[in-house]
Amino acid sequence: MKWNELRHNLQFCCGLAVLCFCATIQASDATDVRATVDQVFQQLKAKDYNSLYDFLPASSRARITRERFSSSLRAAQNIYSLDRMDVGAVKVAGDLAVVDTVLYGRVMLPVETEGKIVVQQYLVREEGKWRVATGDRSTVDRFLKANPAFRKSFSIRQPRIYVKQNGRWVEFTPPRRAIRR
Repeated sequence: MKWNELRHNLQFCCGLAVLCFCATIQASDATDVRATVDQVFQQLKAKDYNSLYDFLPASSRARITRERFSSSLRAAQNIYSLDRMDVGAVKVAGDLAVVDTVLYGRVMLPVETEGKIVVQQYLVREEGKWRVATGDRSTVDRFLKANPAFRKSFSIRQPRIYVKQNGRWVEFTPPRRAIRR
């Protein structure tokens, strides 16, 4: 009887250890993802565009040079200025992560006002590091296609832009360009 009780207790402890280990891995992944999103935001805010290039997935770096990437971000810096970011839910599945974020700042063109962007940040893990693939639809689509359960368990939303008017957040819809024929 003692042997069966000891075996049962040992199995229970091993199972508990595996559960704790898995929970630690998931918590560690979520913590690493949050840290990456925060670091990228701080570099954006500091206008450290050259360093941001290193956070792009390899497929993105293959399509755009560091200089072109940096110059396109520098060109946009007169349009808005970032102040802070709120990080919401983090969902990690294997080598893909999605993070709900709200970016707050000032829109300076065409008129100066407060603004916010509600956006999901997409990250992929490459070579053990999280890379931000938010602007790389082909990379994100490829990962989502390979992980249909992930898509089902976490609703994918398009970014939304808001500006403050009369003390209230109003969704901004950019005017559509006229199609020339």
